[in-house]
Order: sequence, then structure tokens, then C-alpha cells
Amino acid sequence: MSKPEVAAAILWLGATLYAVFGGADFGAGILSLFSRRDAEVGARARRRIQHSLGPVWEANHVWLIFCLVVLWTAFPKAFGPLMETLYVPLTLALIGIILRGSGFAFGHTFSGAGRERAEEVFAASSLMTPFFMGCVVGAIADGAVPASGPGEPFSSWLAPLPLLVGALFVTSSAYIAAVFLTDDAGRAGETELVDYFRRKAIGVAIVAGALALVGLVVLRAEARFVFDGLVGEALPLMIASLLLGGLALVGLLRGARRGLRPLAVGAVVAVIWGWAIAQHPYLFPTSLTIDAGAGAGAALSAVIIVFGAALLTVIPSLAFLYWLSQRQLLE
Repeated sequence: MSKPEVAAAILWLGATLYAVFGGADFGAGILSLFSRRDAEVGARARRRIQHSLGPVWEANHVWLIFCLVVLWTAFPKAFGPLMETLYVPLTLALIGIILRGSGFAFGHTFSGAGRERAEEVFAASSLMTPFFMGCVVGAIADGAVPASGPGEPFSSWLAPLPLLVGALFVTSSAYIAAVFLTDDAGRAGETELVDYFRRKAIGVAIVAGALALVGLVVLRAEARFVFDGLVGEALPLMIASLLLGGLALVGLLRGARRGLRPLAVGAVVAVIWGWAIAQHPYLFPTSLTIDAGAGAGAALSAVIIVFGAALLTVIPSLAFLYWLSQRQLLE
């Protein structure tokens, strides 16, 4: 494996971690938004969401910063066109992150109507960010980011495939969050909330499955190269995702709680890595390859060395933080 491909694998790993942990973070906020229709149980659900997010919500954005640093350091020829073309959805996604952080912080500071407004901002912006992040991914797959220079700032992502991928990002985030919160509520002994989040997970899983089927049709029409890769070399991962997702859904329908997290996460991760295989060897299908978009060899070596150091320091620290959080040892 060449140095550019190692760097690309590191970038994709960072994107995967952000999709899982950041996605669960955003998904919890999305569930908070829709829980406002559920009267008394909704209020308890929001308290559980706030308690589950509190210790770890800031740490999840480490992966976004990591991805940006690796992208502009290791693949500057991709970073420039990407930012020049998709600055609108990227800016909207970042605004969502800022609003979300503000809403979360002020929701713990204000009381009464001020707290209600802050929680509403937190919930709405939790939906906003994954949607626009998904639009960015969909626009790349759609071939709307030219390697030679800036593309269209609006039509590049205001198209069926980017918008559909945005919706899939929202539903997959809500699904992972609902599965995680089902387990969290069980650990806390909140039996009614276990059933509440389980029902949410089932509903979101059905919606996500329907969107995925529609997405395959749109993908075949608008991004044939990626579609052919998904049903070709990446097919084993697509089948694995279907099986893992199916097992998780069966577990939810049967009222299971434990063991669902790895199944739900595995289903999402299989799709992410299947997508990577499907568009290989391109960063921008089919205009910019991994090798052509890579920076200087010294920069790639630095990225690989720093990643190795992070494996020894940052990853264990974050793993310990999540371990403490899952065992209700943080306040």
C-alpha cells in the first residue's frame, strides 16, 4: 500500500469515527427535537439525552478536526476544490455546530422560557449539521466537485443525490443514537424510557431502510461509478450491513437491549467502508485519484507518524472517557 493510500485510509477512519460517535451525538439531539411532541415522557427522554451527552459531547468533534487536518495536509489538491465548491453546505454545517454548542451550554445555564428556547436551538441544529454534511458527501459522489477548480456553489449539492444522502445521514444518526440511548436508559433503570427509545429506533430504522432503497436507485442514475462499486467489490460489506442491521432490528422488535450497539454500529460502518471501496482509487469520482490528490511525501509521512502517536495517546484517553461515561461514573 502506497503512502497516499495509507493517508486516505487514515482519513476514512477519522470520518468513520466521526460518523459513529458524532452521529450518535447529533442523533440524540434529533431525538430531542421530536420528543417535544411526547408530553411527559418526552421531558424525561430529554433529561436522559442531556445526561448521556453531557460528559462526552465535546470530545466527539475531535474527529471532525482530525479529518480536516488530514485532508488539507495529506490531500491539498482535494481540499482546495472541495472548499471552493461546497462552501455553502460546509458553512451551514459549521453554523449548526456553533448553534448546537450554544444551545447545549445555555440550556444548562438558563431557566424557564430561556432554557426552552436554548433546548429548541440545540435540537434543531442537531438535525441541521448531519444533513448538510451528508449533502457534501453526496455532491462528491455525484461528481459535482471538479478537480480543476471551483464548481457551482449551489447546484453542486442542491440535487437529488446530495439531498438524499443528507437525509440518510440524519436518519442513521438518529438510529445509532436511539440504540445507544436504549442501552443507557436500561443501565439507569429507566424502564419506560427503554421502551420509548426502542420504539424510536425501530421507526427510524424503517425510514432509513426505505431511504437507502431509494438511494440505490438515485445512485445508479446519477453516480454510476460508485453504484457499480457498491454492487461489485464492496458487495460483501453491503451484505454485512444488511445482515447486521437486520439482526439489530430483530433484537429491537423482540425487546432486547444488550448487544445491539455493536450490531447498529457495524451496519453503519460497513456502509461507510463499502463506499470507500466503491469509489477507490478516487477521492473525487472520477476526476481526482488518491495518488493525484496527495501532497508531498514528507507531509504524508508526518500524517502517518502523528496518527501512530495518536493511537498510543489520544485513542486510549477517549476510550477511557467513553468507558467512564457508559458506566455512569461521570457527572
